[in-house]
Amino acid sequence: MNKLMFYALLCACAFQFVSCAADDENSGEGSYDVERTSLTNSDVMFEPIPSGDKFKEFSDNPFVSAHEQKTSTFSVDADGASYSIMRRYLGSGYKIDPQSVRIEEFLNYFTFDYPEPDDGNAVKINGEIGVCPWNQGNYLLRLGVKGQTVETLPLSNLVFLIDVSGSMYSSDKLPLFQKCLTTLAKNLNPEDRISIVTYSGDVRRLLESTPAKEVEKITSAIQQLKADGCTNGGFALKMAYEEALNNFIEGGNNRVILGTDGDFNLGVTSTDELLDIVKGYADKGIYLTACGFGTGNLNDAMMETVSNSGNGTYEYIDGEAQMLKVFLYERSKFYSVASDAKCQVTFNPEYVDSYRLIGYENRVMSNKDFTDDKKDAGEIGAGQTVTALYEVVPVKDVVFDGAEKIAVFDFRYKPSLGKESIPLSFTAGYYSEKGVSENFKFAASVAAYGMLLRDSKYKGSATYGMVKNLVSESLDFDPQGYRAEFLELVSKAEK
Repeated sequence: MNKLMFYALLCACAFQFVSCAADDENSGEGSYDVERTSLTNSDVMFEPIPSGDKFKEFSDNPFVSAHEQKTSTFSVDADGASYSIMRRYLGSGYKIDPQSVRIEEFLNYFTFDYPEPDDGNAVKINGEIGVCPWNQGNYLLRLGVKGQTVETLPLSNLVFLIDVSGSMYSSDKLPLFQKCLTTLAKNLNPEDRISIVTYSGDVRRLLESTPAKEVEKITSAIQQLKADGCTNGGFALKMAYEEALNNFIEGGNNRVILGTDGDFNLGVTSTDELLDIVKGYADKGIYLTACGFGTGNLNDAMMETVSNSGNGTYEYIDGEAQMLKVFLYERSKFYSVASDAKCQVTFNPEYVDSYRLIGYENRVMSNKDFTDDKKDAGEIGAGQTVTALYEVVPVKDVVFDGAEKIAVFDFRYKPSLGKESIPLSFTAGYYSEKGVSENFKFAASVAAYGMLLRDSKYKGSATYGMVKNLVSESLDFDPQGYRAEFLELVSKAEK
C-alpha cells in the first residue's frame, strides 16, 4: 500500500469514527441548559444557512385568470415548523433560506380570534375582503377556519420514536426533547398512555405502553436516553407504529411522535416505501407528528413530506418556549377534530379578473378532488385555527362597493377517518364601511413578511415598516404573546 492510499484510508476511518460515535464527553446526559437566543442583538453578522439543512425548492403561486379558471382548491396545512425555523435562524445569526419560508406555516403558527363552532359542526368557517396593503389597486380575501375547542380531551395513546444517534447529543436536540417528554408526561390525563422506541445503531423499545399516572417510571425511562452511535434505525418506524396499534384506543388520540435532527435512516430503503408505511397506518387511525431539532442536519423537506402523508403535523422545536407551546399550551392540537379538510374558492368573474393563493404551494389540489372523499388532505386539531389569503385583481373599472358577492368559500371535512365528508359554505363580499378586522391586518402582516423573506416578485410595495404597522394595529388578541414576539422578529429581520 503506498502512502497516498494509506492516508486516504486513515482519513476515511477518522471521518467514520466522528460521524458514528459522538465523543463520550458530549454524548452523556449532562445538565440541561437551553437558553432562548436574544432577539435584540443588532450586531449579529448573518452567516449562510447551516451546511446540511435541506429544504424543498418551490415557486410562489402565480396569478390565475378568473375567466379561464374561476375555482381554486387546496388542502389545509396546520404545520408550524417553517416559522420556528425562521426564528431559530434569526436568533442564531443565520441568513433565512427563501426555500425554508412557507407562508401558510407562518400564518398557522398563530391562533386567530375566530368564532367557535356553534352549529353541531366540528369546525366553523369565516372570511372577509379588504384592500391589499402592498397593492392598493387590488384586494385581499382572508379565509378562516376554527376547530372545535375540546375541554376534556379523549384518552391518548402516544408512542415516542426518538433518534438517539450521536448527532443528537447537543443541548438543543436530545436534552431538549427529554424536557419536552417530561413536561408532557406530567400534564397528561392519568389514564393516557406513553411508549418510547429509540433508534441509533439498533432499535429498542425503551418503555412499553405505560399509563401517565406512573410518572416516576416514565421519567426514569426518559432520563436513560443518551445520544451515542450511528443512525441505523432498522425497523424503528414499523416498531413504533405497531406499538401504537397494539395499544390502540378506540375513539382516542393514537399518535406516533417522531423526534429527530433530520436523519431518516429508519430501516426503510426508499422514500416511497417510507410514505407507504405512514399512509398505511394513517388509514388505521394512527396519526404522526414529526418534531425537528437543531441545525446542520435538518432534513426539513423529508419531515414535511412524511408528516403530510401520515395524517399529521410537522413542528420544529427551537427552544424551551416552543417546547411549551407544542407540548403544553397547545397540546389539544394533537387531537384531530377534522380530517381530510379541504378548501375550495369560486370567484365571481364579473368582479374578479385574476387571483393568487398566497402560500400553500405544496397543498394545491385538483378541483375535482374536492368532493372525492378518497383524496387525502390535512387535519385540524382541537381549538386550532387555519388561515389562508388570496390576492384579488378586480375587473378593470370595477370598484367593490359592498353590494357584490365576490367569492364563495366551500369547505369539506370528515369528523373522523373513514367517514363521509361534511360540506360547509360561506359567501364573501366587500364591506368597506365596517373596515377590516385585526385578524385581517395580522394575517396580511404575516404574509407580507413572508414575501419579503422570500424576495417574492409579488411583494409589491411591502416593507418591514408596513409589516410592523399592521402588527401594531392587531395586538389586542395575543395569546401567550406570540404576536408581540413576531413584532420583535420583524425588527431584527429588518436590520
